[in-house]
Amino acid sequence: MTIAALALSLIFVLIPLVLSKSLNLGLEKDTLIATIRSIIQLFAVGYVLALVFEADNYIFIILMVVLMITAATHNARKKGASIKGITWKLVTTFVLIEVLTQTILLGFQITPATAQYIIPISGMMVGNSMVLSILFLNRFTSEIETRENETELILSLGGTPRQAIHTSLIHSIKASLIPTIESQKTIGLVQLPGMMSGQIIAGADPIQAVQFQLLILFLLLTTASVTSIMLGFLSYPTLFNEKMQMIKLRTKQGN
Repeated sequence: MTIAALALSLIFVLIPLVLSKSLNLGLEKDTLIATIRSIIQLFAVGYVLALVFEADNYIFIILMVVLMITAATHNARKKGASIKGITWKLVTTFVLIEVLTQTILLGFQITPATAQYIIPISGMMVGNSMVLSILFLNRFTSEIETRENETELILSLGGTPRQAIHTSLIHSIKASLIPTIESQKTIGLVQLPGMMSGQIIAGADPIQAVQFQLLILFLLLTTASVTSIMLGFLSYPTLFNEKMQMIKLRTKQGN
């Protein structure tokens, strides 16, 4: 793709800007910021990855993964700011996802231990885990506020914190998993995944492209379930004090 063609593709940014302005949605500023940031970040990362892939040094690979986890944590923690210690909970979750997926991939030699494989797959896994974290935290905090009286009632009747929060926790986990599960049900029928499409456009064998895409889909399913469940079980105990009383959600940013 040429720079001129890329410039013409900004038409696809202009359309939502016009629609937002016409309908008074107030999303023009966020859309422009997102567009500018994506251009700068992707070009910067593109040059960095070119150097990292050429060097193929494990120190650079680790630094890239740390950068991904740091950025993902910074973005996701905003949705869970009312939960005490949300930062370390997110870091723990993202690190576990990275260690779990790479241990299986490299341990069973499913993918080579090179930067060309480790970094892109890590980016997809951590990125998906970040989105799932945001979905979970958004639903979980909403469920807690909506079911506050129900939770207090269960506690007053002698229920444990886990029993009191069980319904909110399960509903939040299920809600955050639905997009991943539903998208996989129609994969190949409704949508052709970007990774597979990109490989085919680049001239790769379609069957080989499908095999790699299936690998990513299976990884995403594990990432989604582990992220929601782990983050949920790390978060709910901090909603109660030593006397098993429910603590009001904090309004300021968590640590």
